[in-house]
Amino acid sequence: MSIETKAADIREEFSWLEDWEARYAHLIDLGKANPPLAEGERTEETRVRGCASQVWMVTDLKDARLTVRAESDAMIVSGLIALLMRLYSGEPPADILKFDAPALLDEIGVSGALTAQRSNGLASMLARIQADARAAAPV
Repeated sequence: MSIETKAADIREEFSWLEDWEARYAHLIDLGKANPPLAEGERTEETRVRGCASQVWMVTDLKDARLTVRAESDAMIVSGLIALLMRLYSGEPPADILKFDAPALLDEIGVSGALTAQRSNGLASMLARIQADARAAAPV
């Protein structure tokens, strides 16, 4: 499934949520379903800088596709992570680099309701995924 197809599914899913409270509750539910990282994967090296809460992110390249796995100690951030993993995991690095995730998050009504700290953290998570995709992209 392409990033565009995943994005369309996410748009459809969020279109049924009438207000920020419903979106917030849905994000929390998504975050609760995130599988945890292995204890050894929560290190300073995998920690995402710029997030107010603790966030650890691990990316792997297999068969020319990037897998994103992450964990946070904050419920709403875990939900944001779930969205990013759903969108980007299993995709070629070049496709990840082309896709405008901030526009999608604005469109579904997530970005505008975040505090400044959460917005900065989200930007840091996206920047980390983009950097890892650039490092993995064929030259």
